[in-house]
Amino acid sequence: MSDFWQRAFVYPFFLLLLSLLVWAVAGAMPAALFFGFGILIRLFFHLRNLAQLDHWLSNPEKLHVPEGKGLWEDAFSQLNKITRLQLKEREQHAAALLQMKQATSALPEGVAILDEADRIEWCNPLAERHFGLDGVRDRGQQITYLARQPEFVRYLAMKSFTEPLILRDTRQGDLVLSVKLIAYGDNKRLLISRDITHLERIETMRRDFVANVSHELRTPLTVVNGFVETLQDMPNLENDMSRRALQLMGEQTSRMESLVDDLLTLSRLENEQNALHEEKVDIAGLLKVLLEEGLTVSKGQHQLRLEAACKTGILGSANELHSAFGNLVTNAIRYTPPGGEIVLRWEELADGYLRFSVKDSGIGIAPQHIPRLTERFYRVDRSRSRETGGTGLGLAIVKHIAMRHQAQLDVVSEEGKGSTFSMVFPLKRRGE
Repeated sequence: MSDFWQRAFVYPFFLLLLSLLVWAVAGAMPAALFFGFGILIRLFFHLRNLAQLDHWLSNPEKLHVPEGKGLWEDAFSQLNKITRLQLKEREQHAAALLQMKQATSALPEGVAILDEADRIEWCNPLAERHFGLDGVRDRGQQITYLARQPEFVRYLAMKSFTEPLILRDTRQGDLVLSVKLIAYGDNKRLLISRDITHLERIETMRRDFVANVSHELRTPLTVVNGFVETLQDMPNLENDMSRRALQLMGEQTSRMESLVDDLLTLSRLENEQNALHEEKVDIAGLLKVLLEEGLTVSKGQHQLRLEAACKTGILGSANELHSAFGNLVTNAIRYTPPGGEIVLRWEELADGYLRFSVKDSGIGIAPQHIPRLTERFYRVDRSRSRETGGTGLGLAIVKHIAMRHQAQLDVVSEEGKGSTFSMVFPLKRRGE
């Protein structure tokens, strides 16, 4: 900085010395004119460099930085270094952006960036194909103007995106997408779409296979069970081993029949063509039937109590709700030791939602098992499940029935202190 000021004052200093010399030789007026003319020359020099700078600033992308003289040469040299550095950084950023675009284009998922108003800021080619977008033409457009499926619009309006949306009615006809939103940054959201058409077809084939096999097994099992019962009733059967063998055969064939029935029920619930038959369900009558069935299953070994805190009905399938509620009651009886208490409760929550719950004083469930309870054939205690006659499909059936009624299945349990299974129904299911 000191060198700058030294160089800056060299010209005025020598100009002043020369002016004093002129004053001594020719007088004050010529000295003043000489000094003023020197200052004007210096001013013109600065103005010319400023003009060059202004011209360069008008189009810095195409024009070269001026060279200049003296102090301006140093300033232009520093400016030229800064410009070259910025150009290099810009090229690096452009290369990084190109690599990012190439990487996102190679992703097996569609990716779109949405702003706080769900307007499209950017999308990769796969997202364009999934939603029928044009990355250039549709930039700034709301995604709901282009992808208008009602379930997709509702999903965007949600506050929580923990579960992906399965989108079937797309512009590509039979294309099935798994769509998930991820919030990030300043009110921005990342829309990720994945083509799961192949997985859906495999799942459909699996469901059809299970349904067909279960249907084919039903008849031979019925025949075998009938012959076993007939043999058990024969009066001349005196061999204890034979009686025990027939008893075990009868128990296992009955268990297999229950398993086949549950598999067929599950396949029917998973079938998209099987629309929900809605009606106003008589909750009071259904609860009474459930209590009677529970008493029959319990055989007097448990205390069953019914608490109907409200009389509000519900819209849905009476048969499916009977199956779901019955499974919860039966499970509570199976996993509650004799003498335990089971409470069936129907109530209206503070927000207007309706809840059916079954509370027991049974063995309870460890926390690590709760998230997997609704998986097919998942058992916390396999040996106990077989002893009680469970098929491992009851809670899977309950989950599917809850989903068909837009209900939520909640489980609260503690080992050794019992469990509470609840189905919470939304306002749209109120049958007033």
